[in-house]
Amino acid sequence: MKVECLFSGFGGQGVMFAGQLLAYAAMDAGLDVTWIPSYGPEMRGGTAHCLVVIADHPIGSPVVMHPQVAIVFNGPSFDKYEPLVAAGGLLVVNSSLVPRSSTRANLTHVRVDATQIASQLGDTHLANMVLLGAALTARPLLPLPAIERALDAHLPERHRHLLAPNKQALAAGAEVLTSP
Repeated sequence: MKVECLFSGFGGQGVMFAGQLLAYAAMDAGLDVTWIPSYGPEMRGGTAHCLVVIADHPIGSPVVMHPQVAIVFNGPSFDKYEPLVAAGGLLVVNSSLVPRSSTRANLTHVRVDATQIASQLGDTHLANMVLLGAALTARPLLPLPAIERALDAHLPERHRHLLAPNKQALAAGAEVLTSP
């Protein structure tokens, strides 16, 4: 098993945190992992993306050309990465900020009103966890409890007050795909 994932959006949307959390959860589960961040000219407001590769064997290269899973937080990320998602892959889109839909028939396209759901939870910064919860429900690379354990183990002390809201947001994202 080897899965290549891309997270992309504007700086400040929690793109890096979502990818890093997935990497920590996979590492804690005993899998091989790479996490490569990439920032645009500005950390907050500029473009940001990260690549996460998860495998049950040593990873030869962290480079990802055609991710099997792409989580895009904004329009520019959709425009750039939607054509690059591997055939048979998963594209999860924050429909709050991306009005367009994929026209590709060879991938699974999931639209999640993540910013709106996060706003209903009390903090639009939780949209990253809403998207991650939806992605892991659509393509269960790891179970959500593994992500919650990674939050417990790796969330910095200064952000511990956000532990429960992050878990709520993960569940809300999963619920988008499991509720009728």
